[in-house]
Amino acid sequence: MKRLIEYLKPSLSRMSVGLIIKFLGTIMDLLIPWILAHIIDDVAPQKNTQLIFVWGGAMILCAAFAVLANITANRMASKVAARTTRQIRHDLFSKITYLSCNQIDTYTIPSLISRLTSDTYHVHHMVGMMQRLGVRAPILLLGGIMVTLALDPALAMVLIGIQPFIFITVYIVSKKGIPLYNNLQNAVDMMVRSVRENITGIRIIKALSKTDLEKQKFAQVSNEVVRREKKVGVTMAITNPMMNLYLNIGLTLVILVGAYRVNAGLSQPGVVIAFLTYFTIILNAMLSISRIFILASKGLASFNRISEIIDAPEELMIEETPLKDDDFHISFDHVTFSYHKNQANLIDLNFKLKAGQTLGIIGPTGSGKSSLIKLLLRFYDVDQGGIYIHGRNVKSIPRDELHKMFGIVFQNDILFADTIAENINFGRDLPQEQIVFSTQLAQAGEFIDTLADGWLHRLSIKGSNISGGQKQRILISRALAANPQILVLDDSSSALDYRTDANLRKSLNAHFENTTTLIVAQRISSIMHADHIIVLEEGSIIGSGTHETLLKTCESYRAISLSQMGGEANGTQS
Repeated sequence: MKRLIEYLKPSLSRMSVGLIIKFLGTIMDLLIPWILAHIIDDVAPQKNTQLIFVWGGAMILCAAFAVLANITANRMASKVAARTTRQIRHDLFSKITYLSCNQIDTYTIPSLISRLTSDTYHVHHMVGMMQRLGVRAPILLLGGIMVTLALDPALAMVLIGIQPFIFITVYIVSKKGIPLYNNLQNAVDMMVRSVRENITGIRIIKALSKTDLEKQKFAQVSNEVVRREKKVGVTMAITNPMMNLYLNIGLTLVILVGAYRVNAGLSQPGVVIAFLTYFTIILNAMLSISRIFILASKGLASFNRISEIIDAPEELMIEETPLKDDDFHISFDHVTFSYHKNQANLIDLNFKLKAGQTLGIIGPTGSGKSSLIKLLLRFYDVDQGGIYIHGRNVKSIPRDELHKMFGIVFQNDILFADTIAENINFGRDLPQEQIVFSTQLAQAGEFIDTLADGWLHRLSIKGSNISGGQKQRILISRALAANPQILVLDDSSSALDYRTDANLRKSLNAHFENTTTLIVAQRISSIMHADHIIVLEEGSIIGSGTHETLLKTCESYRAISLSQMGGEANGTQS
């Protein structure tokens, strides 16, 4: 709640003005029944038509002022809600982009999407409605009770006697509501995950005719959301019937007590009519207050989920570590790492690269090749050992400085729904000639020139409107465009034909001779000319050296080479 108030602080002046306007409009609403009672009991008996019209005009003016005040205040409340939610959404998105990979794994992407969309919507709805009803309802409630006490204290006691039952009902329902809304949002997270998986894998689902299976799986998730939504709906829906029950009981008692008092000469008909109106106003105010509690329960549950992300501690803090005195550009010093801290995914990795050297990394699926790259980029922190760049531990290098050293193509990299030029530039304000040159090196220029709109050709999300090889060449262009100190190609040539792959390697050797390169590959031909090659298996280095050395010393490497290149696995093939 404290954090929510901090978000509302910049809008306090607008909120204050809006609340004052709302207050004045609500006072006008409270005056109308009082004027009506005055007309019936004091003005009508005088049989003065002109005076009746004067007080009737006052009622119309009060009603008109109340309507205009409420419209103006509601518009101001909407602007405050929009501005507040925009800032919350901005901070949440910003925080998500800086979460460590470990934190993203913990919260899960579907949950983060849900918090950024449906949870922020609930907060927006709460902030807006709290301003609209949060002032009006309490004033109508308290003001109505005060006016009725002034009109007839005995009848007012009927209203006051019902209030404890109303407050107890609201308290019990609200107390049960927040945990139920939390459970509901968790179910929504699961549904978002299911939808995301199905949209992402729509092609393979259709190709394998598994649409019916996925529909069944989604139905299970959707039914769980419905079940939890029904449970919270049934719980919160108790409020309105109970309020109507209290309203009807109260109205009945007011009429009965009022009839006896009028008959005894202790009250007047106009007062009883005003009481009926005030009683309706007060009970409607109570309904609004119960609605406020429902909205608050949902909104606070959502804001707690948002705050959990925004307040998440920084995991990858910058640490002051001593400078390592060596001449190597990249050093892995006995690195061990585990994702879940129960079984090591990488074990005692130890190798060094000088500036300009090329490292080839090969091994079976799940051997830890991509994990090695993630540690170098400090997406995760190592459990033991250290990773050094120019003698500096990656833990001591600020995030922006570290990542600007790299040009990288990930194994499952992504292209955005934008032009080819912007996908390569990626907001870095690179000169056009630099972008063009990178595409030539990546062997992408030839197919870009064949497109009718060339560089302005607009790609679909994930580059689904171009081939896999064309996509990889654009991704490599992006990695090369900023002349990185370290180039990482994580299985980035798997969709390239052998000729294009060979030309790419020649371009890299000719124009990036001072760039340290790490190539993760499944093809021997992609790494056989590397200065150094390591073979990974189950997270450990089982072979290390040049292509020729590994053919002699590493059985696993020799088997891969023979299976891919047959009898020509002797290092002579280019």
